[in-house]
Amino acid sequence: MSRLVFVLNGPNLNLLGKRQPHIYGYETLADIEAECRRVGAELGLDIRFHQSNAEHQIIDWIHEARETAAGIVINPAAYTHTSVAILDALSTCEFPIIEVHISNVHKRESFRHHSYVSLVASGVIAGFGTQGYPLALQRLAKLTADKA
Repeated sequence: MSRLVFVLNGPNLNLLGKRQPHIYGYETLADIEAECRRVGAELGLDIRFHQSNAEHQIIDWIHEARETAAGIVINPAAYTHTSVAILDALSTCEFPIIEVHISNVHKRESFRHHSYVSLVASGVIAGFGTQGYPLALQRLAKLTADKA
């Protein structure tokens, strides 16, 4: 069984460490990627890490993952609350999907309380800062090991 995991990041996450650090902290996306690769190696997972501000690019990666991966960790950012297209793409996947949010979206504006992605996610991690990513990888490793 594949041990490949796609870690997908949506719009504006390329600005982590610079954009609203009082909400998202000072770690950069490169810091998160390095930690995901470190934790992934410990768990025996191969990590494919991507970020895009373009909805169609995220959908293309989901399509690629459905053919090659054991699971997806996704922080869809603002697309969480708006993208039926990303929901539809994720709905075609027959493996675990873990949704991650750095901030606690339920303590923020009301429009952030709804997630299309949660409709297909095996689990949701929100409000743990960037620590949510390694937690998601740990859960994904457990879910994929249970299916092996």
